[in-house]
Amino acid sequence: MDNSRSRKSSGLGRLALWGTVAWFAYAAYQKRQTLKARRSGTDDMPVAPALSRSALVEGILMRWEEHGERSPGKLPIVMVHGIPTNPRLWRYVIPQLEETGTPRLAWEMVGYGYSIDEGLGRAISIPAQAEYLQLWLEAQGIERAVFVGHDVGGGVLQALLAAHPERFAGLVLVDSVAFDNWPVPMMKLVQQSHSLVDMLPPGVLKPLFHTGIRDLGHDDAGRGEESAALLWEPYSRPTGPAGFANQARYLHAADTMEAATRLATRPELPVRIVWGEKDPLSVDSAQRLAMLLGAPGVEVIPGARHFNPEDHPDIVAEAIRQVLANVTGSPPRLP
Repeated sequence: MDNSRSRKSSGLGRLALWGTVAWFAYAAYQKRQTLKARRSGTDDMPVAPALSRSALVEGILMRWEEHGERSPGKLPIVMVHGIPTNPRLWRYVIPQLEETGTPRLAWEMVGYGYSIDEGLGRAISIPAQAEYLQLWLEAQGIERAVFVGHDVGGGVLQALLAAHPERFAGLVLVDSVAFDNWPVPMMKLVQQSHSLVDMLPPGVLKPLFHTGIRDLGHDDAGRGEESAALLWEPYSRPTGPAGFANQARYLHAADTMEAATRLATRPELPVRIVWGEKDPLSVDSAQRLAMLLGAPGVEVIPGARHFNPEDHPDIVAEAIRQVLANVTGSPPRLP
């Protein structure tokens, strides 16, 4: 009885410590972001509306955003976000591709974004997500596409390419997990303490969440502040902390290492790699990934950090246009 009471007290103590540390980290982060935002701010870049769709696929309610009309003659672009994001990550990239006339679909990983509840009690590892994406592609009648992935979404696309290369007309990876360059320290901490994070109320999770965003980082402070508020919304619901803990539980570098081994015999296809110079996911891993996939080097964005679909959507969109041009034979738009 005493041992049980002691363990319970210890667990509550750790929970309180987590909350205190996180709150101070969040307060410091907010102060820095406010000061930086006064200097930088956001611009008037066009933003794609959240044109959300959903469908039941093999018993899973899957969600995505879709822009542009699909037709048999149009090769779609399929975008996959990472952690802790959702399809809104691509809101600045999508409008910059409108002139291509290409359908643009941003798929939401199972157990992420507003699909958090669909992941509870279900495997949401990189291999599992690749299989869910494959099922969704089949359900949507998408035989081939140009795929674009960020962060964990890039790892999912590596796994999908290894398993279903016939799906790929081209590939763009932006600040992607690869090999053993992940998880970042903050997510490792959440992973190790997932049983505690699972029990946190959303109000206590919020500063931890913002600390994680800060650690990965934006070089556009105004955009970072906007992004943190937007990306927090799905986690603010009662099941948000359990969903975040579940996501962390399935982050394993072994999955990308295994995918890399299988990609050693990949088919040839047009690939572009875009990376932030100061991304915690090292540029060295980006160069290694480019060699593995046969990309013509790495587009390194000077001074940039991790969330480049938000901070530098013009550069990401240009990489996508280059792949499209390679596939369709049409020239890319010049800056």
